[in-house]
Amino acid sequence: MQVRYKTDMSGLQSLWNFLGRYKYAITLLTFGVIIIFIDENSAIRRWGYTQEINRLNEEIGKYRKEYEESTRRLNELNTNPEAIEQIAREKYLMKKSNEDIYVFED
Repeated sequence: MQVRYKTDMSGLQSLWNFLGRYKYAITLLTFGVIIIFIDENSAIRRWGYTQEINRLNEEIGKYRKEYEESTRRLNELNTNPEAIEQIAREKYLMKKSNEDIYVFED
């Protein structure tokens, strides 16, 4: 009876056979890992950039509304002297000579 022991060459041969049999699957898996995780333009980074773009677009919308409101108030101040008086009374606590001002704080 002859006993055969596994040598290192048989391990390499089985690895080579495995790689040969699944070469397309291994290639696709490697490509997928590179695209999703490793690449400079990976899917994870693109998702993060999309989130940041959405946040910045919301911020732009907020500032656009604020700009429109400020422009409207400025136009009102340029055309309506009563608006100037209202702001002077509310913001700067100015008054006419015969008036008293009461300030209530919470």
